[in-house]
Amino acid sequence: MKKFILIISSFLITLSAEAQKKDAYVIYKSNGKKISYKRMLKKLPNAQIILFGEYHNNPIAHWLQLELAKDLHEKGKELSLGAEMFEADQQAVLDDYMNNKITAEEFEKEMRLWSNYTTDYKPIVEWTKEKKYAFTATNIPRPFASKVYKEGGFGALQQISDEEKTWVAPLPIPFDADLKTYKDMLEMMGGEHANPDIVKSQASKDATMAHFIVQNLEDEKLFLHLNGSYHSNFYEGIVWYLNQYQPDLEIVTLTTVEQEDIYKLEEAYKEIADYIICVPQTMTKTY
Repeated sequence: MKKFILIISSFLITLSAEAQKKDAYVIYKSNGKKISYKRMLKKLPNAQIILFGEYHNNPIAHWLQLELAKDLHEKGKELSLGAEMFEADQQAVLDDYMNNKITAEEFEKEMRLWSNYTTDYKPIVEWTKEKKYAFTATNIPRPFASKVYKEGGFGALQQISDEEKTWVAPLPIPFDADLKTYKDMLEMMGGEHANPDIVKSQASKDATMAHFIVQNLEDEKLFLHLNGSYHSNFYEGIVWYLNQYQPDLEIVTLTTVEQEDIYKLEEAYKEIADYIICVPQTMTKTY
């Protein structure tokens, strides 16, 4: 009886201690077991590609993206970066800025920047520029993704000019409608009543990002890519296309999730990525 009471008391003390914690995040492995940032960092340099899935308005994800880049650099790893937030037709403008050919003011005027650029992406762009690493604009131009959705699927991309085709994944774009993330997206958009081309529009983004990642891989350099978590969750999206374009790549995925209780990963998030960054639902949003 005394042993039972001690076990219960220990359990209650543990619960009380966790309730008083105010951690900004907890990292889990895909199986739901906790892992420290330090231990995760030791494993990452062996990858060729890291896909860091973010919630676009989550400040912890943005902060960790920059800290991860800094720490990999400090460990002696040469990097190359890329991001969903920049579109391929504006690569020349991005290059001009990274090579000090235009000012920050000119760059921000000419680029189609997301509204949260200053708070969420500018810090890592400036760090990359300082370290003289390459930064790739990997995403399909938004009007072309819109054409896929509104004008009949991938066939709409056959209508764009030869120059414009250099800003998208090679045509024809392969596609698997049975991937979980695409099926889930279609269901969220209304199931059988939804326009199936909305999923192909998403796939055109995934394929284009994968294409430009592969095109910009360099020997001995680790490619760190920033993207919305949905683009790489469950090893689908960008991951699926990377495997189509260049099999046997060493890819590591990180993703961001939010929970009320961050001290035990919810079942739905297990196996979603190699490393899962769990952030409190009450975390301040950047927009």
